[in-house]
Amino acid sequence: EGKAVVRLKGGDPFVFGRGGEEALLLAEAGVPFEVVPGVTSAVAVPAYAGIPVTHRGIAASFAVLTGRDEEGGLPAGLARAAHAADTLVLLMGVGALAEVATALIAAGRSPDQLAAVIEWGTTPAQRVVSARLEDIAGRAAEAGVSSPATTVIGDVVALRDALAWAERRPLWGRAVVVTRAAGAQAVLAGALAELGAEVIELPVIEIAPLADPAPLDRALEDLAAGAYDWVLFASANAVEATFARLGALGRDARAVRARVGAVGPATARALGGRGVSPDVVPARHTAADLVAALGPGSGRVLLPRVEGAPPGPAEALAAAGFEVHEVAAYVNRRAAAPEALERLQTKPYHAVVFTSPSTVRNFLALAGPPGDVPAVCIGPTTAAAARRAGLERVVTAERPGAAGLVEAIVRALVGGSGP
Repeated sequence: EGKAVVRLKGGDPFVFGRGGEEALLLAEAGVPFEVVPGVTSAVAVPAYAGIPVTHRGIAASFAVLTGRDEEGGLPAGLARAAHAADTLVLLMGVGALAEVATALIAAGRSPDQLAAVIEWGTTPAQRVVSARLEDIAGRAAEAGVSSPATTVIGDVVALRDALAWAERRPLWGRAVVVTRAAGAQAVLAGALAELGAEVIELPVIEIAPLADPAPLDRALEDLAAGAYDWVLFASANAVEATFARLGALGRDARAVRARVGAVGPATARALGGRGVSPDVVPARHTAADLVAALGPGSGRVLLPRVEGAPPGPAEALAAAGFEVHEVAAYVNRRAAAPEALERLQTKPYHAVVFTSPSTVRNFLALAGPPGDVPAVCIGPTTAAAARRAGLERVVTAERPGAAGLVEAIVRALVGGSGP
């Protein structure tokens, strides 16, 4: 039909991926194709377990085998493979591991050679069982190892004691729930994954435009006319919503005819992305600290915020002598129950991250109380909401943004000051 089609496979399509078979059918049909090589699991999985398939002075060759042939029996040539290479990598063979080990030993492979079975390799669920070749099947069965699993047989397995890098990361084996709105989780999720965590993305809020933007539009027209002395943003969401409406009104950053204040580096970055450099970013990143940074004063302040936001910042600004115009810029509503809820209900998790009081409320409504799992909060306002909600272990980030949250998570789960 003239369409471009991507056939996405795990690992390398030509290494036990049937990519060659599919490519032959395309060639026979006259369909042009391109092959993009991948990293086969035969190499990637051992590497994540700290086992190089070759190593100078130990293994100069490796062979990749499949545990079953098309009829379900042991593959032909298994006996030849016993001496085909220094390192043997067995794919799709966990169910036949005892038979394969017996056949290799019968063909002359040493029963004392080390072997390792790697379950769910390269993922946070990775688990490794090591033993002598003649014992590996029994040890794997005792541990309950199941597919997907990759088996490595050879002296290189001994290097794992020194090279098991993935499992030594500080958050290895920990599952962390991130509750930010979809699309706002990438930086935090990436940082947690680098530290070995399983990241469960559970967006419990979604940012939506106002049903009636007329009050915001009037305020923005006044801003463009120079009616305000300050415009203060408490979140990146407020920045994006405000500039979205400016765009809808046919305006841009030139309409911001006032001094600008921002809470936190993410808000400042959002403003920078719109061509606005904030005049004030407080050292501590809360709305109260922004008010304190302004000090006693006078003048008109525009405060675009989420619909239904608590009145504290506006009241503090009024107490400091400012005339405050608070206006709703966007709606923060509970997201529909996402698929990740099933993951929370079937397996344990070790920390949950909250970035606003609404994420606390919505998480509890969707998933229920987390028990004694640490509730890691982005700041004191969110932490106070978590405590009011009855959460047992509340941890507050000492620095703003994703970096502060990561440090708090490591502190809560591992101890110390962070990575």
